[in-house]
Amino acid sequence: MNKIFVLSEENTKSLLEMEEVIETVENVYKEKSLGSGKVFPLVFHEFERAVADMDIKSGTLDAMGVYGLKLVSWFGENQKKNIPALSGSVMIFDRETGLPLGLINAEHMTGMRTGAAGAIGAKVLARKDSEVMLMVGAGHQAAYQIRAMQAVFPNLKKVMVHDPIQFENASRFVKDFSYKKEGIDYIPVENLEGAVGISDIIVTATPSRKPIIMKEWVKKGTHFSCMGSDMEGKQEIDSEILKLSKLVTDDINQSVTVGEFEIGIKSNVITKEDILCEIGDVLIGKYSIRNSADDITVYDSTGIGLQDIAVGYLAINKAKQLSISTQVEF
Repeated sequence: MNKIFVLSEENTKSLLEMEEVIETVENVYKEKSLGSGKVFPLVFHEFERAVADMDIKSGTLDAMGVYGLKLVSWFGENQKKNIPALSGSVMIFDRETGLPLGLINAEHMTGMRTGAAGAIGAKVLARKDSEVMLMVGAGHQAAYQIRAMQAVFPNLKKVMVHDPIQFENASRFVKDFSYKKEGIDYIPVENLEGAVGISDIIVTATPSRKPIIMKEWVKKGTHFSCMGSDMEGKQEIDSEILKLSKLVTDDINQSVTVGEFEIGIKSNVITKEDILCEIGDVLIGKYSIRNSADDITVYDSTGIGLQDIAVGYLAINKAKQLSISTQVEF
C-alpha cells in the first residue's frame, strides 16, 4: 500500500510562506528554460457555456523528481446552492515510480503561486527604483499580488487599488487588507487614468474581455504584470501598449492562445515574434530585457501547471517535516 499526503486549505495556509513560494516559482521558470521542466498541453472543457467548465494544467519537473496536475472547475450555478463556484485540486506523483505523493486543496496555493509569479515578473523587468504600485482588480487575487510585490520591492512607498466594477470594492479591500507594511500608503483610487499615469508597476487581475488601461495613460518606464488573461478572449490592457513594450511571458504557446498577447496577435497589432522570450530565459541570464529606464515592459503570466506542482511538493515536504496533514492509504 502507498501512503499519500492530503493537504487541506488550512494546511497550506500554515505551511506556505510567500518568500519561499517566490523562490520556488523562480526555480520552476529556470527549470522550464533549461529543459528539465516540461509543460503538457492544456486541457479545457466547457460543460455549458458561461455556466460550467474545467481545465487541467500539468507537466513534469524532472530535476525535482515529480510530475503532476492541477484541475480547476468552475460551476457558476453553485452559488444558488450555497457552495463555492470555483474549486481546484493538485495531484503530485513521483517521477521515478509514478506513485501518487499527495492530493492538495488548490485554492490558497494557487493564490500564493500566482502572487509570486506577478512579483517575479516585476522583479526581473521593472525598474529597480520602483516605488508606486497600482493593483487593478480588488478581488481574491489582489491580496496575494500585493503581499508578493512587497516581498521583492522593500522600498515600495505607495500601493493604489482600483476596482473596475465598483469603487467601494477597492475601498473595502484596502480597509480589510491584513498584510500592510509600515512605510507604505495604501490608497483606493477611483480615477484609473490618473493612477496609471503615476505608477511604476501595474498588476492587472480581472476577468475582463476588453481593455481596461489605454495606451495614452501610460508613462515611460512602466512595468505591467498581466495576471487575469488565462482563457481565450480575455484582455486587460490596450493592444497598442504591447506595440510599444518589451514583451515577456511564462509560456509562449499559452500566451498566444489564451494569454494577454492573444488579442494583440489576432488583431495584427503585434506578432508572436514580438514576444522576446520566456521569463525563465531572463532568470538564467540568457536574455537581458530592460536596457533603459524609459522601457515599458509587459509580463504575460498565463499560469503553468509546473508552478502548482513545485509549490505543492514544497507543501508536502514541509508537512513531512512538521507532521502536519493527514496521510492516507491509497
